[in-house]
Formats: sequence, C-alpha cells, structure tokens
Amino acid sequence: MVDVAGHLGMALVWLAGAWVVVDDARTAAAFVAVGVLFGMLPDVDLYLRDVLPTVKHHGALHTVLAVVAFAVVLAPVVGVALRALDARVDAPVLPDAVRDDANQFAGVAVLVAGLAHVFADTLSAPDTAEALEPFWPLYAHPLGIDVVYYDAPLVNYGLLAAGVALNVALWTWRRRGA
Repeated sequence: MVDVAGHLGMALVWLAGAWVVVDDARTAAAFVAVGVLFGMLPDVDLYLRDVLPTVKHHGALHTVLAVVAFAVVLAPVVGVALRALDARVDAPVLPDAVRDDANQFAGVAVLVAGLAHVFADTLSAPDTAEALEPFWPLYAHPLGIDVVYYDAPLVNYGLLAAGVALNVALWTWRRRGA
C-alpha cells in the first residue's frame, strides 16, 4: 500500500481499538489523533536513501524491530510535545491520563501506527517494490500476502474511508454512553 491514503487508513483501523479499550473517550480520540500522525513512519526510508545510499525502501526500517525502536525513541519527544502543546492553550486540552503518562501514551500510539504500516505493506503484491522482511532479524525471508497491488486506488481510498468511518462510528457509540 505505497499510497499515503492506504497507510493512513490502515493506521486509523488499527488505532480504532482505543475506542473500545480506553475508558475515556477524550483519551481515545487523542490516541487516534496522535497515532495517525505516524502512519507513514516506516517510509522515512524513502528520504533517508537520498542521504544514505545503503538504505533501501522496504528494508530494515520496515520491520517490527525498527517500529519498536521508533516508538522507544519518539515516545519522550512526542510526550514533551504533547505536554508543551497542552500548556500553550488557555484550557487544558489533554485528558489527565494522557498528561500524566504522555510518554507511554505517545510510545504506544507510534507503535500501533507503525505496525499498521508494516502490516499494510505485507498485504501488497511486490509489483513496484520488494517484499518486506517484517520479522528481520529473527526471520530474514520475504513475507508478502499479495492481496492487492501497491497503487490500487480503490483499496487505498477504501481503507482510508473505512478507517475514518470506523472511528466516527466508534466515537458516536462512545458519546451515546456505551
């Protein structure tokens, strides 16, 4: 799913679990909002390969190991940014649970969105890029399910629409007090 829409849609689908797991609807909404910002994170390799020729697309940065490392490194950075953003507004925006555990909150949001990206890429047929090795270095063999071509607009925009619809439906469900 090389298309941005497909990756963001898959991230929204995976992040939607927060509406069911988290008790506070504001915390769930914040989780989805923060997480979706990192739905494209493994594709940072597209920019790094211009600087470092040894970096390849769908290489080491498209692995579970890299996503975990991203989450660990970015958690305190995003946590500080969330607390700073909250302090800059007149009335606190973040729920207390997020403010108190901003680093953990951010780390899990980055992790879920990054894993959703890697999963979406494993669904794609290797028509324009190599198949992923998502479990490298433990399992260093290509893994692809070959369900859809990378540039399939119906799938990419369909995933985005499904992710938005799912989150809106779960938000509505939570607002009704379920």
